[in-house]
Amino acid sequence: MIKKKGILFVLSGPSGVGKGTIKEALLNTMDDICLSISATTRQPRSCEIHGEDYFFVEENEFKDMIQSDKLLEWADVYANRYGTPRDFVLENLHKGLDVLLEIDIQGALQVKSKMPEAVFIFLSPPNLEELARRLCNRGQDSEESIDLRLATCEAEMAHIKYYNYVVINNRIDEAVEKVRSIIQAERCKLNNLSLG
Repeated sequence: MIKKKGILFVLSGPSGVGKGTIKEALLNTMDDICLSISATTRQPRSCEIHGEDYFFVEENEFKDMIQSDKLLEWADVYANRYGTPRDFVLENLHKGLDVLLEIDIQGALQVKSKMPEAVFIFLSPPNLEELARRLCNRGQDSEESIDLRLATCEAEMAHIKYYNYVVINNRIDEAVEKVRSIIQAERCKLNNLSLG
């Protein structure tokens, strides 16, 4: 009897490269993968639900999670803390479910140090000029912020060697299909199956 093991897929890349768009497209077309839910110390917005959008926790609880190694990764972001609860990921993997974690490069490297068996997918822009155009077009960032993100992107590209796969995001539909193909291929690998 062949039984599938749960696989953690980590999708990451520079800011503005399209991680969120690809994550949403995957979740809309694949009902056999679950999204990792982050813990955060920030207050919930009116439309957000605890345990669905985030696990909303107090600062002291978050500190306890760090101290007791209950987070696969964590970071301070604009005076709030965000992290990936280890138990949520492991519980789903033990059920044989695949888990998708969409995260920045710093967080992905933290996860790699704790779960090197996960599958790491680096989403890359075609080039820095295209990334600059995308950041400008989305209209969310100041010129200074865009310059900082582009400089950061150059440094982040050096971390590509720590990933299993690289997907260049020229066109969203093609990039989504490549990530979906990686997921399907990993599910067929013998080391991701239990034979017994």
